[in-house]
Amino acid sequence: MNLKPTRNLTEKDLQSGMKLVIGDGLASEAMTTLTGGTFLVAMAVLLGASNFQIGMLAALPTFTNIFQLISIWLVRRFNNRRAVSVLCSIFARIPLILAGMMILFLPEAGIETVIFILFFFYFFGSIAGPSWNAWMKDLIPENILGTYFSKRSSYMQTLNVILALALAFTIDYVKKHYPQFELSTYAYMFILAGIIGIIGALVLSKVREPMSYLTRENIFQLMKKPLTNKNFLRLLMFNSAWVFALNIATPFFTVFMMKTMGLSISYIIGFTIISQLCSILTIRLWGRFADRYSNKTIIAISAPLYILCLVGWCFAGIYSHPYMNLVLLFLIHVMTGISTAGINLSLTNISLKLSPGTEAIVYLSAKNIVTAVFSSLAPLVGGYLADYFDNRSLSVMAQWSGPKVSKAVTLVLLHEYNFLFLIGAVLALLAIELLVAVKETGEVEKDEVVRIMRMNVKNNLKDYYIIGDLISWHEQIRSLLKRRSSSTN
Repeated sequence: MNLKPTRNLTEKDLQSGMKLVIGDGLASEAMTTLTGGTFLVAMAVLLGASNFQIGMLAALPTFTNIFQLISIWLVRRFNNRRAVSVLCSIFARIPLILAGMMILFLPEAGIETVIFILFFFYFFGSIAGPSWNAWMKDLIPENILGTYFSKRSSYMQTLNVILALALAFTIDYVKKHYPQFELSTYAYMFILAGIIGIIGALVLSKVREPMSYLTRENIFQLMKKPLTNKNFLRLLMFNSAWVFALNIATPFFTVFMMKTMGLSISYIIGFTIISQLCSILTIRLWGRFADRYSNKTIIAISAPLYILCLVGWCFAGIYSHPYMNLVLLFLIHVMTGISTAGINLSLTNISLKLSPGTEAIVYLSAKNIVTAVFSSLAPLVGGYLADYFDNRSLSVMAQWSGPKVSKAVTLVLLHEYNFLFLIGAVLALLAIELLVAVKETGEVEKDEVVRIMRMNVKNNLKDYYIIGDLISWHEQIRSLLKRRSSSTN
C-alpha cells in the first residue's frame, strides 16, 4: 500500500480521487447507519442503559475530538496526511468488530463494556478526521467545495435511507417473531459495519494526496493561532454554543419516541428517512447558494427553522388522537431535514474557508477540540436533566365550560425529555446571535438570499417543492410579533 504524497497532481488524479472519496463516503455512511443513531440507542435500551449512559454514548464521538492534537503531531512528524487518515481509519473500524463479537458471545458484559470498546472506535476516528479534512481542502478546488460535498452528502443520505429502512423492517420482524435473536441482530450489524468500514479505508488509500508542509513550530504555539484569529474565534464561539444547545436535546429524540410515545423502530426509522429525503432534495440547492453567496447566510436562514423543530418536539405526544402526534412528527422531520442539510453543509464549508491553507489542519483541529468540550458535555447534562425532570411536569390547559359542553384541551405538557427540547431551543436561539459577528468573503444580506431562493424555488417547483415558504416562516413570525408589540405600546 503506497501512501506517499504526490508532488504534482494531474487532472486525472483529481477526477479519480473525487470519485474514490465518494466511494469512501458511502462505506462510512453504511458503517455509521449500522452502528449509530436509532439503532445504537435501541441496542443500548435493550442492554438496560440509563439516560446518563445514553448521554455518554452521544458524548463519545465529540469527546474524543480532544485527541486531535495527536493527528497534528503525526502529520508534522511524518508529513503524510493520507497515511494518518487511512491507517487510523482502519484501526477505528476494528473495535466495531470486537464490540459485535462481545455482544454476540458475552452479552452479560453489559452496556459499560460496549461504551469502553466504542471509545477506541471514536478515538482513532478523531485522529483520522483532521488529516482527512486538511487533505480534502488541498484536493478539492475551493470554488466547487459546496457543490462537490453536497453531491457527496446526497449520495450518502440516499444510501442511509435505503439501508436504514431495510434494517428497521428486519429488526422489527426479528423482534416480533424471534425476540430471542434481537440482540444478536445488533451484534451482526456491528461486525458487518466494521468490515465495510475497513473496505472503505482501503478505497480511500487509492486517493492521491498533494504534497504539503506543516510548520515545525511548537504544537501548543500552533494551537494558539486559531484562537488569536478574531474572526475564526467568533466562528468557534458560535459553533460551540450551537452544538451545546443541540446536543442537550437531540440524543434523546429516539428515546422519547421509543419510551414515551411507544413507537416501533420502523416508525422511528421511517421518520428519520423522511428527514433524510428532505435533506437529499435540498442539500444541492443549499450547496449552490452557499457557493454563490455565503455559508453564513445559509446558516442564518436554516438555523431558525431547526429551532422551530425543537419547539415542535415540546408538543409531540400530547394529543389524544395518535394520528395528530404522527402528523406533527412528520412536519418536524420534514423541517429538520431541510434545515440540517443547510446547517451542516455550511458549518463544514465555512470552517474550511476561514482556515488558512498551510495551517488548515491546525485550525480545523482547534475547532473540533473546542467544540468537542461543549458537544460532549451537553448530552451528559441532558441525561442528568432528563433524570431530574423524570418525576416533574408542567402543563398548560385551556378549558371551556358551558351548560351543555365542557371541554379541556392540553396546550403544553412538559415532562422529562420535553423539558430538554425546550431548553435546547432557547439556547440555540441565543447561539444564533453570535453568528452576526462572523465575517465571510462574499457575504450577502440574508433577506436578499431568501428573496432569490424563493424565486428559484418557484421557478423549479418540481425539483424543490418541499422548501416553499418554509425558508421565510421565522421572518413572518418575527414581523408579526413586532407589529403586535408596536400596536400595544
